[in-house]
Amino acid sequence: MFCRQCEQTSKGIACTVKGICGKTNEVANLQDLLIVLLEEISFIVLSAKNTDKELLKKANKIVRDGLFSTITNVNFDESRMIQIIKEAEELKKELLNATELNSNKIELIPFLGEKSKDEILKYSQNIKRIPDENEDLFSLKEILLFGLKGMAAYAHHADLLGFNDENVNSFFYKGLNAIFSKEKTQEEIMEIIQEFGLINLNCLELLDKAHTFSFGHPEPTKINVGVKKGPAIIVSGHDLLDLKNLLEQTKNTGINIYTHGEMLPALAYPKLKSYEHLTGHFGTAWQNQRKEFDNIPSAILMTTNCIQEPLASYEDRIFTTGLVAFPNVYHIEEKNGQKDFAPIIKKALQLKGFEKNNIQKTITIGFGHNAILSNAAKILEKIKE
Repeated sequence: MFCRQCEQTSKGIACTVKGICGKTNEVANLQDLLIVLLEEISFIVLSAKNTDKELLKKANKIVRDGLFSTITNVNFDESRMIQIIKEAEELKKELLNATELNSNKIELIPFLGEKSKDEILKYSQNIKRIPDENEDLFSLKEILLFGLKGMAAYAHHADLLGFNDENVNSFFYKGLNAIFSKEKTQEEIMEIIQEFGLINLNCLELLDKAHTFSFGHPEPTKINVGVKKGPAIIVSGHDLLDLKNLLEQTKNTGINIYTHGEMLPALAYPKLKSYEHLTGHFGTAWQNQRKEFDNIPSAILMTTNCIQEPLASYEDRIFTTGLVAFPNVYHIEEKNGQKDFAPIIKKALQLKGFEKNNIQKTITIGFGHNAILSNAAKILEKIKE
């Protein structure tokens, strides 16, 4: 493995044996294999004279979610990663069968769908993303790739709420194809990176529209940091829709719901904070989770990324959903567009929760752009004073 996509990477260079995050060499190799498949899919889509709309829609999802699944602290599970690889391979096969390419002179990796898990793992060892003789060009392509992964996360969450942008979707193909190309110069990749910056800004705007349309504009809100007496579920990650659905399913159960890590902003959205049992925020930053989740009487739900290798003390009470996955951790699947959170609700009730109130402090959050701009005149007056 050669992974340097996070700032915690080993020796400030790259993780080459096991990720600081806990990612194994095997999962890293599978992720590299998946990225190559997504690059090939992008080449096929851009080279085809025409692509069926429904097939392109399927490709949009697989490329976007495939990229997202390779972000740090998302998917640590070999079996689930192989499942994503097989889905990408099936898409690649469909695209090759359904489209007439402008060029057939490109060498693609062989199909592995019929291979065993061990055979796929062995083949993935041959797919290495390591610097070559042109380190600057390689690094520019890595910058573009990491940017595409981040945008994939934004696009994924917006799509879950019914918001989509064709310019964003099409740029995934453009960016991945540029990384795949052996002919692009440093100057050309730099131009694409600059173009990506604008597209990424558009994607953030799309996600903001999705969130504010679905849950209202964030409002300045005083929230509790700490816990209250009673059963509890701690929700981490970024998926506001998962949080809303969990809140709906835990109504009148006596369970208190807490945000954790980067889920903190959820407490300022009007349609979420209206749930009385969305009680407050638990803990500090995501990287402290192994210490903070240890030996607490609460169930835990990881909705997107930021999961670390669970300690044995809470492995049986942490749950994943969506794209996040970890070996031996219970995964709540989506079926027919719905998720049944009954397993984590049952666990929370069994644990009985915290024995007493322990509110550590109160903070004010929710100063989003709408809150600031709607009070711009007052703010300017205060600055002048």
